[in-house]
Amino acid sequence: MFSRLLIANRGEIAVRVIRTARRLGIATVAVYSDADRDALHVRMADEAVNIGPAPAAESYLVAERIIGAARATGAEAIHPGYGFLSENPAFVEAVEQAGLTFVGPSAASIRAMGLKDAAKRLMEEAGVPVVPGYHGDAQELVLLAGKAREIGYPVLIKARAGGGGKGMRRVDDPDKFADALASCRREAKAAFGDDRVLVEKYIEKPRHIEVQVFGDKHGNVVHLFERDCSAQRRHQKVIEEAPAPGMTAEMRAAMAQAAVKAAKAIDYAGAGTIEFIVDGSDGLRPDGFWFMEMNTRLQVEHPVTEMVTGVDLVEWQLRVAAGERLPLTQDEIELTGHAFEARVYAEDAAKGFLPAIGTLHHMRFPDRVASGGRIRVDSGVAQGDAITPYYDPMIAKLIVHGDDRRTALESLAEALGETRIAGSTANIAFLKALTENGAFAAGDVDTGMIERNLDELTIRPEPNRSAVFQALLAASGFTSAPTSGDPWEVAAGYGHFHPLTRTVRLKRNEEMLEASATPVAGGRVRLEMEDATSTFPLSGRAEPKLRGGSDRFATDTPALQYGDLSPSGSDNHALWPGHVTVFDGACGHDFEIPDPFAAAEDRGAGDRLIAPMPGLVKLVRANVGDTVRRGAALLVLEAMKMEHTITAPHDGAIAEIAAEGAQVSEGTVLVRFAESG
Repeated sequence: MFSRLLIANRGEIAVRVIRTARRLGIATVAVYSDADRDALHVRMADEAVNIGPAPAAESYLVAERIIGAARATGAEAIHPGYGFLSENPAFVEAVEQAGLTFVGPSAASIRAMGLKDAAKRLMEEAGVPVVPGYHGDAQELVLLAGKAREIGYPVLIKARAGGGGKGMRRVDDPDKFADALASCRREAKAAFGDDRVLVEKYIEKPRHIEVQVFGDKHGNVVHLFERDCSAQRRHQKVIEEAPAPGMTAEMRAAMAQAAVKAAKAIDYAGAGTIEFIVDGSDGLRPDGFWFMEMNTRLQVEHPVTEMVTGVDLVEWQLRVAAGERLPLTQDEIELTGHAFEARVYAEDAAKGFLPAIGTLHHMRFPDRVASGGRIRVDSGVAQGDAITPYYDPMIAKLIVHGDDRRTALESLAEALGETRIAGSTANIAFLKALTENGAFAAGDVDTGMIERNLDELTIRPEPNRSAVFQALLAASGFTSAPTSGDPWEVAAGYGHFHPLTRTVRLKRNEEMLEASATPVAGGRVRLEMEDATSTFPLSGRAEPKLRGGSDRFATDTPALQYGDLSPSGSDNHALWPGHVTVFDGACGHDFEIPDPFAAAEDRGAGDRLIAPMPGLVKLVRANVGDTVRRGAALLVLEAMKMEHTITAPHDGAIAEIAAEGAQVSEGTVLVRFAESG
């Protein structure tokens, strides 16, 4: 076994590899960009080496710097994680030429599966079923459009390199094929440096089921059962589970046999995943699945397989890379219980899953649930760390295991309801809503399910009066429980000539909220708004008494209980610079604490559009002087590896618009409209 390992990655996968290496007694070396100088994986590793500026192209994707760091620190092997250089055959060869061991498959195996069209031709030769489509080299629009007509609409245009849903579009109308193709090519070129595509038949009720395979350098290949990754949005996985709901023994045997056959066809060694698209319109049938692609690396969702098999896949990777045989034979690998993984992202589901950035001022995950399921949290960040615009905005993966699917799903829902994140918008409420969706709960899942139910899954509930009062209490400063019944003792920071009653102001969206806060006997604080009054205890579990009513806030649910701790030790609110967040189950309601010295806001904001995050102006579709209608596409902003279309909020004439190719920061004016009249 190796004595020192370099991890050529960042975030949660780097942390994940470090934990297994530490258990095996292997010293670890982290690499980091300037933006990751204080990252969790850097703090956890035995040694860390800076490899360049924040952009991945200048750091994590520079093979020479990573190999140089390995040689300088005496590392014997390099684990690539996933993403970045993990499926780059040239990097594998460079690692081996440097006398180091690459923890993964051979360069030849990666090349064989690296291009979707070539991989599908190879699978056809190996007897693995593939989806009908065009996988040829010719890329002319006329030819591709003709092939699409031959296949029959709807069709799917896919970048032949890469994955993760980038460079992928469904097309239902022949008249929209050209625009979809152009968009795919731009996105594929930006993400993978290759704008070539393939065209396939779109399966009407598709399920995404994949099989985990593992091979060693002695010719042995096994499978570790399947995972269902059908819960997707924008072709990105949201919640994964193992085993697949509705799976039959006959179907599992057919898929597993095809997956092992695919791995053996390329002499595969290491962890890999064979992804299948499955026709879920009439149950799972052995003749209703087709090879989609192979990921020649560890998958993001590998923990669900570990939970149902008890296998540490990273340990297997290290042992296979060191030349050992697979630790278990096929007959020795058992499937036990059910597991889910939910991907917690810094993103705003109610705004089209717009990626978010910010400091994680408060972050807590439960370590147990009442339903009895097991919980595991894989994260590359800790409280106080920042989500930056440079990399994938994943905060954590919340993984649960139960004796059966129902128990596991209940555990996941409960765990999400007790997760607390403040400082950056997160998708927790969306994930919780998905676990409570009737179709998902019944296992009736396909890749279009989220899109069909998007409105109900992304509803952003308004805070009820209890939550508003909790926020006002937190911002008041009256948060210390007294040791006696003296009402003066509760007045934190009280001094002579200071009024005992305080005026508390908060801002929620565009509405200013104001209340007076007064300490009263019994260790309580009375909050009075214009139309309602609430008296709160400063500790304990008693509910506040509400008097008065208002239609401004949602109907009250049972009042949040100040100081009522979750199993992780987090409470019901978080104070962070200029803000307070009140947690109501999976929902976090953010309130702004106004700065009395802040300048008046720009009154002309309605006549301009600003960049919601740093990014690149990829495409400009309007010119200065154009008169546009509300909803018209004005430009495409590329940020967080995705394209975002910026549209006109109202009718008007364009007075100024950002230049195509411009790199903009958050808050930059992208479009300014001429004054009307």
